[in-house]
Amino acid sequence: MSRIAVVPGSFDPVTLGHLDVIERAAGLFDELHVVVVHNPGKTALLPIAQRVSLIQESIREAGLPASILVTSWSVGLLVDYCTDVGAIALVKGIRSQIDVAYETPMAIVNRDLAGVETVFLLPDPAHAHVSSSLVRQVAALGGDVAPYVTPAVARYLQSPRD
Repeated sequence: MSRIAVVPGSFDPVTLGHLDVIERAAGLFDELHVVVVHNPGKTALLPIAQRVSLIQESIREAGLPASILVTSWSVGLLVDYCTDVGAIALVKGIRSQIDVAYETPMAIVNRDLAGVETVFLLPDPAHAHVSSSLVRQVAALGGDVAPYVTPAVARYLQSPRD
């Protein structure tokens, strides 16, 4: 039986911290699904399809396994997706105690609802301070986001758009 895990997130945009978690999770499970989820509490910079595309390109550029599936989920509970694909775990990157406090109740409810465990991975210290919202702020003000994001995302954010 294959051990399937899901790495969910808004990935708006995907950062080097996200990619670090994805890479390490891929080494822990037989099959990995990176799922871009819609967060109604956030105003997105990038459309979901663009986020999926940037994650796929970032995975290719980083030389990560081509078997990592990148998709999106916007209807219903995330644990419904996990049940549909037979996932045994959700993988979440945790940067601080604030993340732990936010993620713990969700982890308990996800286990109660669907028997899906949550695995918390600590960040590489080089990326512990980086968040998508920080990247969005720096990019909006014309700053260099290259130290915080994948080359694909840096190119996209720095390219002129209508």
